[in-house]
Amino acid sequence: MKVPPQLPRLYQAARDWGGQHPTVVDLGWALLMLSLAWVQPRVRPTNGFAFWPLLLQLALVLPLTLRRRAPFPVFLTTAAVAFLQWVTTGVMPADAAVLFALGTVAVHCPGRQAAAAFGVSELGALLAAWRLTPDPAQEPDRTPGDVVGLFVLLSGMVVAALAVGLAIRSRRAQVAGLRERASALEQQRDQQAALAVARERSRIAREMHDIVTHNLSVMVALADGAVYAAEKSPERATAAMRQSAETGRAALADMRRFLGVLRADEPDALRHPQPGLGQLETLVQQVRAAGLPTELRLTGDQDAASAGAQLTAYRLVQESLTNTLKHTAPGARAFVSVHVTDRTLELDIRDDGRALPRPPGHVGQGLGGMRERAAAYGGRLTAGPQPLGGWRVAAVLDLKDPEAREKESA
Repeated sequence: MKVPPQLPRLYQAARDWGGQHPTVVDLGWALLMLSLAWVQPRVRPTNGFAFWPLLLQLALVLPLTLRRRAPFPVFLTTAAVAFLQWVTTGVMPADAAVLFALGTVAVHCPGRQAAAAFGVSELGALLAAWRLTPDPAQEPDRTPGDVVGLFVLLSGMVVAALAVGLAIRSRRAQVAGLRERASALEQQRDQQAALAVARERSRIAREMHDIVTHNLSVMVALADGAVYAAEKSPERATAAMRQSAETGRAALADMRRFLGVLRADEPDALRHPQPGLGQLETLVQQVRAAGLPTELRLTGDQDAASAGAQLTAYRLVQESLTNTLKHTAPGARAFVSVHVTDRTLELDIRDDGRALPRPPGHVGQGLGGMRERAAAYGGRLTAGPQPLGGWRVAAVLDLKDPEAREKESA
């Protein structure tokens, strides 16, 4: 039979409402238990209306309204009322309230309180079995063994109530553990996403810094040279401005290429590879045109380095030469050495110029980005002044795959 689609929604709505109003739900169950107990002939008065049985029924059942707020006190109350009833009137069906209270203690209370409640319930089962079993003197066919049999039956009900309560407790603990784990996984996922965004933003910032800073530095140097040569050598000034324009167009091309890599829907992204060791000669020519004589020495098998490692090496050389252009007095020379082996890519960039004073409070970001690039390939980078003047940047990139690096580090 097909279940109507609205029934699961109604059931879930009822559960949500019950979770928000537990006392009302427990009151409803208590009144239902009271009505079922009162219709039993055993508890209805035969000669007139007696208040005592009704009061006992109410005292047994109504405390269950607060069973989830105060489980153990409610159990003690129902057990005390059940004992008073046993002394005065006997056993009634509403004594089942003791079992409900026991189950609630098993769900919500510590193990010691649950064990104490179980012991009290077992004692009550023994007393009830003794009261419910007739005296052998009055009924010869009944024997004391009947007390044992009835006690086993009532004791089974007590054990069942305790077992149900413990099962509910275990299930709730399991569900709570799953929810906590899901929450932790969700938090971990959010943290990983935030870290990935931060890493991507840092990578984009490094790329933009390298592209923009280098090309602008070259263009500024060319423009300054054109200004100085405008009066004495117009031809050189014109050549410098043309070179500046070419550098600007190259910067725009680099920017489009970089943005194309970032955009997945860019159709020309794959046709514009990132620069590598093969483009170092073009980079050195730009720097020479800007007024910094530079020598390049490239040895080893370039194909042994991956595209990512070549891009990292290119950016390190680019940033180093840009810093020389920006922070070194005129007349300096630069030397670039790149050596590729099967396992490493070694860089050595140095100049012999005099460092220019920097503005107060100036904090550069180039060296930090260079160290991050080198660290991404398990490498190390050192930068600092040379003993005889000038500045030197040295880096060694590890060309092994990341898994091999992790195994060696372990």
